[in-house]
Amino acid sequence: MIDTYKHKGMRQKLVQIIREKGIHDINVLNAIEKVPRHFFFDSSFLKFAYEDNAFPIGAGQTISQPYTVAFQTELLQVTKGTKVLEIGTGSGYQACVLAEIGAKVFSIERQKMLFDKTLKFLPTLGYNIKLFYGDGYKGIPAYAPFDRILVTAGAPVIPEALLEQLKPGGILVVPVGGGNVQIMTTVVKTSGHEYIKKEHGTFRFVPLLEDKAYD
Repeated sequence: MIDTYKHKGMRQKLVQIIREKGIHDINVLNAIEKVPRHFFFDSSFLKFAYEDNAFPIGAGQTISQPYTVAFQTELLQVTKGTKVLEIGTGSGYQACVLAEIGAKVFSIERQKMLFDKTLKFLPTLGYNIKLFYGDGYKGIPAYAPFDRILVTAGAPVIPEALLEQLKPGGILVVPVGGGNVQIMTTVVKTSGHEYIKKEHGTFRFVPLLEDKAYD
């Protein structure tokens, strides 16, 4: 894997596109510029790596559109040391963006093929990301509570288990909706069982899988 000056220049252009679309958090923009997105693509598809589009990665999943990654990350309000649970590791790109900012990332993936591939791949990038294979709807209670929780797939409803694993004052970012379009939603936990919800526009995600036999 080689990160050339050409790749770095393409990332700078991508960051400019994302900035023009409304992303202003400098930590997010810097992370997008630093993480080599082409490392997450098979060599035959490298030309698509720095387009602002989602792209298939197998098992019916995608690597998210860079703008979407930046949008969700900005909503999380992550700083160095923030403990983040990511639901849906996928390629690992989003997890690396969070780690680049300095977050302590715990990520769970239920597609065995993707989990095995990412488990081997991410350590080669030098990020300390804790990966788990399991049902994202259930979170990772053994490591709760979390400062932030990020769901990277469309959820018909907000999983109660994730709300329980969120610290008071913590933020959950989740695309909510059972159809082809979801509403990006933030949930701030103000106390034990009180929450403030806000909506942030429509997006398209693959569905969050629940109660399905593991592959």
